[in-house]
Amino acid sequence: MHDTTAMLIELGAIILGLGVLGRFAVRIGLSPIPLYLLAGLAFGHGGVLPLGASEEFVATGAEIGVILLLLLLGLEYTATELVSNLRSQYPSGLVDFVLNALPGAAAALMLGWGPVAAVALAGVTWISSSGVIAKVLGDLGRLGNRETPVILGVLVIEDLAMAVYLPILTALLAGVSFAGGSITLLISLGTVGAVLYLALRHGRHISKAVSSDNPEMLLLVVLGLTLLVAGVAQDLQVSAAVGAFLVGIALSGEVAEGAHNLLAPLRDLFAAVFFVFFGFSTDPAKIPHVLLPALLLAVATACTKIATGWYAARRADIKPAGRWRAGGTLVARGEFSIVIAGLAVGVEPRIGPLATAYVLLLVIIGPLTARWTEPLARRLSRKGQRPGPTAPAGPAKAAHHADAAVTHS
Repeated sequence: MHDTTAMLIELGAIILGLGVLGRFAVRIGLSPIPLYLLAGLAFGHGGVLPLGASEEFVATGAEIGVILLLLLLGLEYTATELVSNLRSQYPSGLVDFVLNALPGAAAALMLGWGPVAAVALAGVTWISSSGVIAKVLGDLGRLGNRETPVILGVLVIEDLAMAVYLPILTALLAGVSFAGGSITLLISLGTVGAVLYLALRHGRHISKAVSSDNPEMLLLVVLGLTLLVAGVAQDLQVSAAVGAFLVGIALSGEVAEGAHNLLAPLRDLFAAVFFVFFGFSTDPAKIPHVLLPALLLAVATACTKIATGWYAARRADIKPAGRWRAGGTLVARGEFSIVIAGLAVGVEPRIGPLATAYVLLLVIIGPLTARWTEPLARRLSRKGQRPGPTAPAGPAKAAHHADAAVTHS
């Protein structure tokens, strides 16, 4: 069979299969991410039916998927919102980092994977899934709850932290020296600062230059600009994902809304391809060997995320029920964990199977903790408040009962 024909058949089968899996996931109330990962495992290297003809195209689509995920995430926020969230939520962000990154780093060191792998696995366990959490909030009807802005604030801090973390990780994975890594970090921080300044001061002019009443022209300009900036950022070792995120931040108003509506279907398509490609590159035979560490890490970091959300909501003077809901909602990991693991597998291949098992567990557990953490905490607190023995009536009470008896008689 001709190579192009085989590629088209495989690609068509992959996309059709993703559509069927997505519909099934929606029907049973789960995120489709674990099903996409399982599909990649089944049809990748070492799977049931390896697909080789379309692998190169899927790899390119996966790169575009990461870029579009970050672009549309950036389009969700204005520079003003990012700065205000950073000022109000940075203590929660620090607690989030300490509680959730350290378990991943410690696990990598205990497994003997070295310091670079420790930095990568710290990122895998640190970052919650914005996509899964947004869907869960909508499904549970909690978008108007008091704790929801706190949850979103923690997610925004994590997204901003990625602009610093990803360049550091990229430099470490490339084996860059300390001086070279410092230069990369300075370039990244300078770029982020410059983009935020331009978006705050001249965001309207940037959006006006990109704006178009023609949807086709708007799509081409925004997508072309994003890919160009992502490529330049990658060349500077700042990370293509960060470049795409900054483009999204720089656009605002009607342009951002229009671009979001046009690009959302493309994001969903290429993001699904990305998860499948990650599954392609993971040998399923290696997953059983890391299943126990992944399970222990999932349980530990589910608890630390619940503690993070509880602390963040407590700082916002939210009642205990809302604190538990915030904590349970933040548990899910997903797209960012896989992005980080995908960057690191070239240096430490064992991160791939561990990250796949870890994300599969938490992307299933996350919606469950979002729904049941608060009722479970309430039930346990009621059990802890057992009524004590009835105290004997004191003199005052005895006198009262005597008076009552006289009155009734």
